[in-house]
Amino acid sequence: MHTLSALTKTLDRVYASRRISYEEALLLYAEADLIELGMAANARRQHLVPGNLVTYLIDRNVNYTNICVTDCQFCNFYALPGDTDKGYVLSKEELGRKIEEALALGATRILMQGGHHPDLPFDYYVDLVRWIHETYPQIEINAFSPSEIEHISTISGKSWEEVLTALKEAGLRGLPGGGGEILDDEIRKRVSPKKIRTDNWLGIMKVAHKLGLTTTATMVIGFREELTHRLNHLQRLRDTQDESLEKYGQGFNAFISWTVQIENTPLGRSRFRDEYGATAAEYLRHTAISRIFLDNIPTSRPPGPPKGSKWPRQPSTSGAMTSAPP
Repeated sequence: MHTLSALTKTLDRVYASRRISYEEALLLYAEADLIELGMAANARRQHLVPGNLVTYLIDRNVNYTNICVTDCQFCNFYALPGDTDKGYVLSKEELGRKIEEALALGATRILMQGGHHPDLPFDYYVDLVRWIHETYPQIEINAFSPSEIEHISTISGKSWEEVLTALKEAGLRGLPGGGGEILDDEIRKRVSPKKIRTDNWLGIMKVAHKLGLTTTATMVIGFREELTHRLNHLQRLRDTQDESLEKYGQGFNAFISWTVQIENTPLGRSRFRDEYGATAAEYLRHTAISRIFLDNIPTSRPPGPPKGSKWPRQPSTSGAMTSAPP
C-alpha cells in the first residue's frame, strides 16, 4: 500500500491539470476512493471543456456482413463462411433502408462495420462506400475498424495507406475504433488470437490520422485482465495521440469504453465464465481513470448546431453517443 500523501500528491497533479505518469495512474486506479476519483476526473473534464454542456450525435451502427474468420472468443455475432442459416451480406437495398430509417430519426452519420469476410474483394468495399456517398450525400460514413482495414489489405495485397486512400476518395470520412478491446497482446492472444495485434491497430490509426480521417479510440474491459493491461492500453493510446497531434495536427477525437458481454459466447461457456465482465463501480472507476490519463484527446465545445440541424455533430468529452437502432 502507498501512503496517503502519495495519493494526495497525485490527485493534486490532476487538479492542477498536469499529466500523470503510468505509475501514478496505477496508484489512483488501485487505491483512490471512487468518489474522490470521480471528482478528480470531473476536474480534468472541466479543464478540457469548461461548463456543463454535453454534446452528442445521432448515428446508426450498420453491420454489412457477419461472416468472419477470426473466431473471437467474445463474439456472438459472427458466422463462418458457408453458413447459409446465420451468415449474411446485406444488399444495397437493405443498407439503403437502414440509412433512410436513420435519416428519418435525425441521424447525421452511419458507423458501418462487419466481419472479416474472406470472399469479398477489395472493389466491394470501395464500391459500397461510393454508392452510399453518392446515394445519401447527407450522411457521413465512418466505416471499417482497423482490424477490417488489415483484413482488406491482406486480401487485396495493398498497403494500409493505399486501402484507406481509395476508401477516402470514394467517400469515407472516418474510422471507428472497433476491434481494440484490450490493446495488450498478452490478452489479445488469449481471447482473439487470429485478430489484429496492438502495433497494427495503432499503426492503421496513425495512417488514418495522416490522411485526415476522423477516428475514435475504444476499449473493452472484463477479459480477466490485470490493471496493468488496462494501463498499457491507455498508455499506448496516449503515446499514439501525442505522435499524431505532433505530426499531423489531429488524432483521436473521442474515447469510448464498455464492459465485455459474454452471453452465448465461448467465454460464457468457459470454466472462467464467472470471472469475466466488470461491475458498475469498476466501470465508473475505469471511466474516471481514462478521463484523467487520456489528457490529450480533446473535444472542442461547438458554438451551436449546424444551420438547418437540430443536433450538435460532435461527441461529448467522454465519447458517449446516442444512436438509432442497429
